[in-house]
Amino acid sequence: MSDLLQGKTALVLGIANKWSLAYAIAEAFRREGARLFLTYQGERQRLTVEDLAEAVGAEKTINCDVTLEDDLTRLTETLDGLGHLDAVVHSIAFANREDLSRPFIETSRAGYLLAQEVSSYSLTAVARAVRPSMAGGGSLITLSYLGAVRVVQNYNVMGVAKAALEASVRYLAADLGPANIRVNAISAGPVKTTSARGIKDFSQVLDGVAQESPLKRNTDPAEVADTAVFLASHLGRGVTGNVVYVDAGFQIVAL
Repeated sequence: MSDLLQGKTALVLGIANKWSLAYAIAEAFRREGARLFLTYQGERQRLTVEDLAEAVGAEKTINCDVTLEDDLTRLTETLDGLGHLDAVVHSIAFANREDLSRPFIETSRAGYLLAQEVSSYSLTAVARAVRPSMAGGGSLITLSYLGAVRVVQNYNVMGVAKAALEASVRYLAADLGPANIRVNAISAGPVKTTSARGIKDFSQVLDGVAQESPLKRNTDPAEVADTAVFLASHLGRGVTGNVVYVDAGFQIVAL
């Protein structure tokens, strides 16, 4: 352990299971000495996240549905009694399965708004909720994907939501920069997570990346986690408003 986050406190939103990128990031943060808090969404997730919190040595779990203003207000109040917050990881996204499995032009109005609210607007809502606890500086990190800037088959409405998310990163970085709060996104290559299974023909995406990427392989969640450590640590102090690709180089390839 190199203790890059020793003495720092981090909040990770969006852990679902041991295969999620958020879990890999939480493990890496703990490895580097961070004090950890995790969030869960409602009673249905509470026991699962409490078990995951124990596994990564997290100190506290907090109930927070990012679509509910009351929950975000309680998050602010809860964090107020826990000291300075140095890093926040936003790993939250959702779209209806039917909107991922049909052409983008057929996206329903309700499905479009839902994907934007959960996958994009929630970053702004979370930033506003945690800002009082990050007074003096910190790092806010979200997770994106290449579908934000290129058409990825069957990514559809989620690609549009991720595009809005990446634009939000830039505007939030400008707003929060005077407070020394840095905002960045990690654009991770495709990884076998539970949410990824909702994308039609996802195995073909994995095979294509492994074949065509410069490194000739898929992304390891540990690589994404280590990049998050860098962005949360003193080493990333000059980086804000950026989208950092951790995808075995696939974003440079034209087919």
